[in-house]
Amino acid sequence: MRLLASLLDGAARPSFSKLVLVFAASGGGLVAYADARSDPAPDELSQVPPKKKVLVLGTGWAGTTFLRNVDSSMYDVQVISPRNYFAFTPLLPSVTCGTVEPRSIVEPIRRIIKRKGGEIKFWEAECLKIDPEKKQVLCQTDVGTNFEGNGEFVVKYDYLVIAVGAKEVEDAQKIRRSVINCFEKATLPYLDEEERARILHFVVIGGGPSGVEFAAELHDFVTEDLAKLYPTVQNLVNITVLETAEHILTMFDKRITEFAEKKFQRDGIDLKTGFKVVKVSDKAITTENVSRGETSIPYGMAVWSAGIGPRPVILDFMRKIGQGNRRAVATDEWLRVRGCDGVYAVGDCATMSQRKVMEDILEIFRLADKDNSGTLTVKEIKDALEDIYIRYPQVELYLKTKQMKDILDLIKASKGDVKKEDVEITIEEFKNALADVDSQVKNLPATAQVAAQQGNYLARCFNKMNDSEEKPEGPRRIREPGRHRFRPFRYRHLGQFAPLGGEQAAAQLPGDWISIGRSTQWLWYSVYATKQVSWRTRALVVSDWTRRFIFGRDSSGI
Repeated sequence: MRLLASLLDGAARPSFSKLVLVFAASGGGLVAYADARSDPAPDELSQVPPKKKVLVLGTGWAGTTFLRNVDSSMYDVQVISPRNYFAFTPLLPSVTCGTVEPRSIVEPIRRIIKRKGGEIKFWEAECLKIDPEKKQVLCQTDVGTNFEGNGEFVVKYDYLVIAVGAKEVEDAQKIRRSVINCFEKATLPYLDEEERARILHFVVIGGGPSGVEFAAELHDFVTEDLAKLYPTVQNLVNITVLETAEHILTMFDKRITEFAEKKFQRDGIDLKTGFKVVKVSDKAITTENVSRGETSIPYGMAVWSAGIGPRPVILDFMRKIGQGNRRAVATDEWLRVRGCDGVYAVGDCATMSQRKVMEDILEIFRLADKDNSGTLTVKEIKDALEDIYIRYPQVELYLKTKQMKDILDLIKASKGDVKKEDVEITIEEFKNALADVDSQVKNLPATAQVAAQQGNYLARCFNKMNDSEEKPEGPRRIREPGRHRFRPFRYRHLGQFAPLGGEQAAAQLPGDWISIGRSTQWLWYSVYATKQVSWRTRALVVSDWTRRFIFGRDSSGI
């Protein structure tokens, strides 16, 4: 009994957390076991700070890339999206014509975040309102039909990552069904030839990469598959591409643009460049042209590929923060929403506002002028070059276009020989040398490549959030003392493809590397198969391409 009392007394002390008593009925004895591992004291638990809540809106390229790379052990990461999957949007033009099935390019978001060890929470719901003052969002779910109330709920956050995209798989499916419906309707017996021709007139508004790729896919779909199934109306099909500029694919090299235009002409695709769309009605499109004036183009189906617009929740948010006159949320070079603490925006819903050199020219000069002489020596300029290049990437881009090494070449062009270290440059000479560098400031395109790089960059910033307080890695601040915590986001263009139909494609890669033809199409196949987010989608996409080669595209209205 003394042994039992002693153990029970010890169990009451913090040093014993477990006590197991085993009674042996046959011998009447008693065996006791105590685990000496101690539980944390209550005051120790209270000292552990709670994790900051990071709320991500959207499961597109930017949001998913952020989730895959962020250290979820550092934060309480939550995701809200009306779709429970990630879609490989570069293949959406292939979905519109049945070359690739929609399920082949989607990956369940829960399967993606499962690889993070279950530390990320996902809720399938749509964000209705963002309240930056209260740091909360209002959401509504339509999953199921047995909810009490309207399915609305509020989620609070410490950091908000807005990654709401603008491209949906459902839209590609609607386009495919619409194409099939046009052919079915055109074969009805009570229609005349003029009405059939109107119904089978497909108009693509926008001559960028997406519009050109869809027009090429549609042409292949019609000539390779639908013409065999609808022989009585195949000669009435017409595909038109409307472009405001004088050429299509203006963001590509001139050689690619010329090749694409000649190929479309050979394929019978009607290119109307220099035409501005001013009105779209249910049966006709009104355009303006400098030489022809205003014309009306009848159509059966029109596809808008001339840009994207913000979603209602983004429009409402922009009005709240004083950005109501913009088409996308304005962020700084660190992807922080201007005027909102702890809010970031990436992907299609955001546009990054690059700081201009001429806005800070006086402060740049002051920081470089270490001896406060009112002039800059060559050595002082060299010492400031790295921070200038990091903070203002347009300077480096401008130097590349002028085939110059550094800012000294710019100054030399306006002042003369500056090789000597004792040559001094005044503020006016410094201004004149950098006067045109801001011409290289351009908005980033709304592409998967940009969104993925932004999501990856933001995840790295979050992972270094604590360390950057003591060891900032960014450039010197221009108007304040110290350094920025992180380097600003720098987009690195990795090249782009332009599928042109007929198993031909064009590619433009860094270093002025241009490739056009059938071999480029096979390069496109290999790159897009490699870029899939899982082996499952990779296998499905490749099998869809193989199926199309053997059996053709499916023309059912499902």
